[in-house]
Amino acid sequence: MKPYKNKINRIRSFALSLIFIGVVIMYIGIFFRNNEIVMLSFMVLGVLAIIASTVVYAWIGSLSTRAVQIQCPTCGRHTKMLGRVDMCGHCREPLTLDPTLEGKEFDESYNRSRPKSKSEKTQQENNS
Repeated sequence: MKPYKNKINRIRSFALSLIFIGVVIMYIGIFFRNNEIVMLSFMVLGVLAIIASTVVYAWIGSLSTRAVQIQCPTCGRHTKMLGRVDMCGHCREPLTLDPTLEGKEFDESYNRSRPKSKSEKTQQENNS
């Protein structure tokens, strides 16, 4: 099993976990029924976690509408891709749209750095 997951699915899983965390926090607040301030604090924290989940779902939904939809060469199903490299959402096959990265080992750090243009490369060489 490959250790990486599709970015969109990973963010959606995080948002779902925020919902469950919020419910658990509110449930813990029930044990403090005798102390209203503590119970109210737990309830407010739980609601804030659920609101944060809603914000994350809205954010990933807007990202998902702008994501590039491609067909996985391995499983043949359509998946959405964020960044220069990503995994197939169905079979976890490494995918890239950058021809310079084809055949290279999958590494999520490729998304952090943008490719340098020829002028930037020559400028960097001149500074060295």
